[in-house]
Amino acid sequence: QVQLVESGGGLVQAGGSLRLSCAAFKCTFSSYAMGWFRQAPGKEREAVAAISKLGGYTYYSDSVKGRFTISRDNAKNTVYLQMNSLKPEDTAVYSCAASLPSNSERVYPTDRSYNYWGQGTQVTVSS
Repeated sequence: QVQLVESGGGLVQAGGSLRLSCAAFKCTFSSYAMGWFRQAPGKEREAVAAISKLGGYTYYSDSVKGRFTISRDNAKNTVYLQMNSLKPEDTAVYSCAASLPSNSERVYPTDRSYNYWGQGTQVTVSS
């Protein structure tokens, strides 16, 4: 069973930056596409960014494009989300997710493609 553990959340002022990390355990990490999702109170979960298993393809939602960067280090079994120019509307619980292992180098922008989820980390952006 794949285990995902997020870290790096916290409270930051608008315009600031945070870097989220998601460490994966009990898996061959380079076989899994990864994604970052967020859910704010009273709102549906939304995809933020995604990356293919070898890092060759990435996806960003329109709301974060140009501000967030997803990356991965397969040697460290970790995926990152660098968040710059943060806005109050970025406040949410951020979760990472892993797809099923695949031979394809693909990126998946929707949550239905992911089978394993972390517990989430809170990001709060104050105005």
